[in-house]
Amino acid sequence: MRDSVSAGRQGFMRSVRAHAAVAMAIALTLMLGVLPARALARQYAPAGNSHPQSEMLNARGQSNPFGEPAAMGDHSAPVTDPQRKHEFSRKVNVAALRDVAVYHSGRVKILDSLARETVSELLHRKDYRDIVYRDGSSRPTKYTYDPLFTFLDLAIDPAYYQDKAVIGVTYLPLRDEILERVFPMPANAPATERAAIEEQRESWKRVGRLTPKWIARWLDEVQQKHDLGGPFQRSVNDAHQAIALYLGLAGTLAVVPPAPETPGQAWRMVGELPEGSAVRAAFFEMGRAWRAMDADAVNSQIEIIRSELPRIRPEVYPGIRRDVERVYNASSPFEYGAWAYAVSFLLLTLAMTTGRKWLSRSGLTVLGIAVLIHALGFAARCYIAERYSIQNQFESMTGVSLFAAAVGIWLMAWKRNAVFAAAAAGAGFLVLIFATQTAIPGKEINREAAILNTSVLLKYHVTIVLVSYGLITLGMIMSLFYLARYYGASRVGSENEAALKELDSAHNVVLQLAFWTLGVGILLGAWWADHSWGRWWAFDPKELWALVTWIVYLIVVHVRVAGVKNRGLVTAWLSVLGFVAMVWCYFGVNLLLPGLHAYA
Repeated sequence: MRDSVSAGRQGFMRSVRAHAAVAMAIALTLMLGVLPARALARQYAPAGNSHPQSEMLNARGQSNPFGEPAAMGDHSAPVTDPQRKHEFSRKVNVAALRDVAVYHSGRVKILDSLARETVSELLHRKDYRDIVYRDGSSRPTKYTYDPLFTFLDLAIDPAYYQDKAVIGVTYLPLRDEILERVFPMPANAPATERAAIEEQRESWKRVGRLTPKWIARWLDEVQQKHDLGGPFQRSVNDAHQAIALYLGLAGTLAVVPPAPETPGQAWRMVGELPEGSAVRAAFFEMGRAWRAMDADAVNSQIEIIRSELPRIRPEVYPGIRRDVERVYNASSPFEYGAWAYAVSFLLLTLAMTTGRKWLSRSGLTVLGIAVLIHALGFAARCYIAERYSIQNQFESMTGVSLFAAAVGIWLMAWKRNAVFAAAAAGAGFLVLIFATQTAIPGKEINREAAILNTSVLLKYHVTIVLVSYGLITLGMIMSLFYLARYYGASRVGSENEAALKELDSAHNVVLQLAFWTLGVGILLGAWWADHSWGRWWAFDPKELWALVTWIVYLIVVHVRVAGVKNRGLVTAWLSVLGFVAMVWCYFGVNLLLPGLHAYA
C-alpha cells in the first residue's frame, strides 16, 4: 500500500513539473512573440549579407556583336510578320549554342542558363508567347518560343518587341497608371467607347506585362507624379532595370575567356577580339543573316561560333561542367522528382488503407526513384554552383525535401513501419511542388552572399536546421494521418485503437528527433553568429521565431510525460501548430521581415 502511495506521489510530482515547464514555455513564447516590432525592424542586414547584384548591362560600352539593330521607335525598318518569325525560329539551330560558356553575375554559366534567367527576369514567366489575332478570327494564335531563341532575337532584333508584351510589371497600381495613359478615357465618351477602353485596359492588366515602348514613354511621368516609396518604388525600379536589360542585352555576352596566366581577369566581350577574328566575324554575319531571316546562313555562322570559341583559350574553357548544366536545365529534376513523390505518396497511402502489399511495394519502388532523381538534381546543382547549394530559399527547399525523404526512408528501415515512407513521399512532394511551381527566390544558380563564406560552421548549422525542418514536415504529415484516422475512421474498437497507437508511436519518434535537431541547429547558429557577426544572439526575427518554433516542440515533449488525457490527439494538433510556426519562420520571416538573415 505504501509503495502504491509513493508511486502515486511520484507520478503526481512528474505531472506537476511537466505542467510547470509547459507553463513557463508558453509564457516565454508569449513574451517573445510580443516584443516590439519597432525593435525588430532596426535589425537590418549587414552589407556582407547581400547577394552580389547582377552586373550592369553594357557596362563596358561595347557595341552589339551582332551589328547595330534598328532603334526602338524607328518604324522605317519593315515589321516582321509573327508567323514568319515563328517559322524562322523552327529552322534556326539555336540548340547548338546552348552549352556556349558565358561569364555573367560572378560565375561562368552556359548560354542556355543566361537565356532562361533573362527571359524569366523580363517576362516573369519561363518562355515568350506571341499572341496574334488574325483578321476575321475571335480566337488568338499563340506562338511559343525557346528561351534561347527569344534571348538571341531580343539581342539581334529588339525593334520587333517594342510593341510586344515582354516587360513584366507585377505591381498592379503601376500597371494601372501606365495603362490609363496608354488608353486615355475621353471626358464625354459614349458608353460603348468607354466600355471598349475599359476592356482594353482590363485585358492588359490580366496579361501582367507591358510593351517596352509604353514603359519608355510613360514611366518617368508616373514616377514624377507620385511621392514614391515601398512597393511602388520597387516596381518602378524593376521596370527601369527591365528596360535597361531589353536595350543592352547584347552587353551580357562575355564569352571570351581570360588568358591562363590571368585567371582572375574578367571574361571579354566579342567586340574586344581582334578585327580579323573568326568568332567576331561570325557574330556579325549571324546578326545580318538573322535580320534577313536567312536560317541557313544563320546556322552556318552558329557552327563557326560553336567550334571556334573553345579554341581561343582551350586550356581555360570549361568542359564537363557545361554538359552537366545543360542536362540539369533540360531534365528539370526537381519537377520530375516532385511528381514521382506524388505517385509514391498515393500508392503508399492506398496501401495503408487497403493493406495490399503490391501497392506498398510499388510505392516504395517509386519512392526510391523519386529520391534518386531528387538527389541527382541536388548533386548536379552543387557541382554546377561549385558550392554546397543550400544557401537561398529555393536551394534550401530542395535540401529540406531531400533530407526529409532520406530520414523518412531511414526511419522506415529502422522501425519497419511504412508510415514513415508515406510521410517521406508526402514531404518530398509538398516541398518540391511549392519550390518549383511558385516564384520562390533563388532558382537561378548565382554567387553566394559573402557572409555565407566565413566559416565551415554554416554548413553544419544550415544542414541540421534543414533536417529539423524536414522532420517537422514529416511530423505534420503523420499528424494528418492520425487526425484523419481519429476523426474519419469508420472502424471502432480495438482495431482502430491499435492503429492510432501505432501512428502516435511513430509520430512521437519524429517529433523527438525534430526537437533535438532543431535545438542543436539553433545552438550551432549562435556559434556561427558569434564567429561571423561577433555576437551569439541579437533577437533577430529569424533567431526569435526559430526559438518560438523550438518551444512548441518543447511543449510537445512535456505533453508526452504530463499524463494529458488523449495524448495522441493533443500531440497531433501541437504538431500542426509547430509546422505553422516553422513555415512562418522559414518563409514569412525571410520574405516579410527585415533582419540579419536577408540572404536566406
